[in-house]
Amino acid sequence: MADSLVIVESPAKAKTIGKYLGSKYIVKASMGHIRDLPKSQMGVEVDNNFEPKYITIRGKGDILKELKDARKKVKKVYLAADPDREGEAIAWHLAHYLDLDDTEECRVVFNEITKQAVKDAFKTPRPINKDLVNAQQARRILDRLVGYKISPLLWKKVKKGLSAGRVQSVAVKLINDRENEIKAFIPEEYWSITVQLKSGANGFEAKYYGTGGQKQELHKEAEVQAILQGLEGADFIVSEVREKERTRNPSAPFITSTMQQEAARKLNFRASKTMSVAQQLYEGIDLGKEGIVGLITYMRTDSTRISPVAQEEAKGFILEKYGEAYYPETPRQYVKKAANAQDAHEGIRPSSVLRTPEEVKEFLSRDQFRLYKLVWERFVASQMSSAVMDTMTVDILAGDSMFRAVGSKVKFPGFMKVYVESSDEETPSGDEEKFLPPLAKDDVLKREAVEPKQHFTQPPPRYSEARLVRALEEMGIGRPSTYAPILETIQKRGYVALEEKRFIPTELGELVIELMEEFFPEILDVDFTAQMEEELDHVEEGRENWVKVLSGFYESFEKRLEVAEEEMKEIEIQDEVSDELCEKCGRHMVYKMGRFGKFLACSGFPDCRNTKPIIKGTGVVCPSCNKGTIVERRSKKGRVFFGCDRYPECDFVSWDRPVGRNCPECGQMLITKTNRNGTVIQCSKCDYKEEPAEEAADFED
Repeated sequence: MADSLVIVESPAKAKTIGKYLGSKYIVKASMGHIRDLPKSQMGVEVDNNFEPKYITIRGKGDILKELKDARKKVKKVYLAADPDREGEAIAWHLAHYLDLDDTEECRVVFNEITKQAVKDAFKTPRPINKDLVNAQQARRILDRLVGYKISPLLWKKVKKGLSAGRVQSVAVKLINDRENEIKAFIPEEYWSITVQLKSGANGFEAKYYGTGGQKQELHKEAEVQAILQGLEGADFIVSEVREKERTRNPSAPFITSTMQQEAARKLNFRASKTMSVAQQLYEGIDLGKEGIVGLITYMRTDSTRISPVAQEEAKGFILEKYGEAYYPETPRQYVKKAANAQDAHEGIRPSSVLRTPEEVKEFLSRDQFRLYKLVWERFVASQMSSAVMDTMTVDILAGDSMFRAVGSKVKFPGFMKVYVESSDEETPSGDEEKFLPPLAKDDVLKREAVEPKQHFTQPPPRYSEARLVRALEEMGIGRPSTYAPILETIQKRGYVALEEKRFIPTELGELVIELMEEFFPEILDVDFTAQMEEELDHVEEGRENWVKVLSGFYESFEKRLEVAEEEMKEIEIQDEVSDELCEKCGRHMVYKMGRFGKFLACSGFPDCRNTKPIIKGTGVVCPSCNKGTIVERRSKKGRVFFGCDRYPECDFVSWDRPVGRNCPECGQMLITKTNRNGTVIQCSKCDYKEEPAEEAADFED
């Protein structure tokens, strides 16, 4: 008969842990939090030291009864929720409900769900950490104060259903500010001159650098023409060759934010999807004969620290798999990502590096495999030796003009044999090798072609999910567990929309931020919000009193509320009327903004609830029926696809935009594919590819 009850958050985690602990333990799941602040009221007694009024979460009655019944049958209860603030709070609420003494050693934590880690954790239980609980409680109450005080004001003055949040408002402001930067941006003209050269049979390219050894930027066509005239009849002669060896170090193991960013870049995962799949890998996967195993360590962390045991295992794997040259002289140590990083956890890594992605592939879904492979490769690479690159810089004189060619090649791949981090920039990352032929001073080169091009500076890019997470992290706003929910919330509220995987503010979002800036500037102040995060961290470390932190915030916040209540004007948001008529009731359709962009809705709402997407034409004739034209549509999940406008008569669909031409090699449809290196045109069936034509300036020789 079992003599101990273990309570975790999820059934998957319970199943994995139960297998490790054996028959002396009953393992049950609380299904997350069991108590929270009420939804119908603020639930915080401000005048009584911010005392929270917790209630049992609706729908948890049967679960709690089951836990209470199980409690009566055992001698000991262990609370094994996740090893963070939220997990500590769940354990504290459970202890309260089950009448446990939270000063006794009832709390068990582990960073990975493996047999050894779980058994070790149960050898060293501890009391519930009240500082962690208070930090979670302070954060929850702070967010409730902001949300429940400002939101009703927005409902009354602007529109029902609006909300304001301490961190979400800053995120929306960043998106608004970026949009204003883009609108105010004035493109500046600049030019480049590329020359195609040959040394013997080897061709390469060099770019204009300057005149008289000084770097010169080209802003006008007249400047370019003057240089081109000076090149007429000039010899291209190598003036200097510089060869250098440089090293490149691997990236640190993942933390929550970097995993979300890299999964977005490499796997095209939304932040919420990354966290969902990571949760599955952490809680346990059935590996057949090996049973259920947690494949990665805890995925909500901002520490890059790695345990000595994991480092030693990685060392053995790297030495055996790749050889001594691929392991550094001393194990790599990674400092904290940021000054306010919490170092209670490790970075995100595989629970055992010996479980290679290929060995566990058959047990994983496609998404699980891709994310596990990313985590595994990042960790292994983080423990490997540096890459060594040979770089070659060549200066070439042609009359008074200097051109420069830069080449590089990998001398020793090191960690790059396993993994190279991606970049947010939509340009080649520079990881590809660029070879230059052997060149020496005074070599005379053959000129093949000169290509002048006109360019214009580009505005800063809109935020993608990865960029926004990185920005919030760098500013010290939010914590590992908050990034994905923030991104979801600001879309659900209709404050921003995703277009082509980039955030754009809605009219509603801009309006709410304007009001917040006028009446609650502290809430939108990046430094103020980051300072609040730091104070909450101090509560967690036992250095600050949580009531004192809340009091300090509320004193000025309450005054702001009084002013806003008196001075904020009521605003009526007018819908933009379209020319389209509702096919159900005949009224005009109006433009609305949803989480996936604009759509059309009947102006007769709520009497008529008809909605339909805004269809964008492409001008391409349907390759299937040759009668209709291809239009851009959105799936229910907001993903863009292309289909025939004669649907349902013609059911042609494609995730990729058809070009309107057929492949010259096999005759099938050509499509456009976009990746971080740009856009290419390729065949939908065979391997044919072509680069899109880039407009170049015309010059008369």
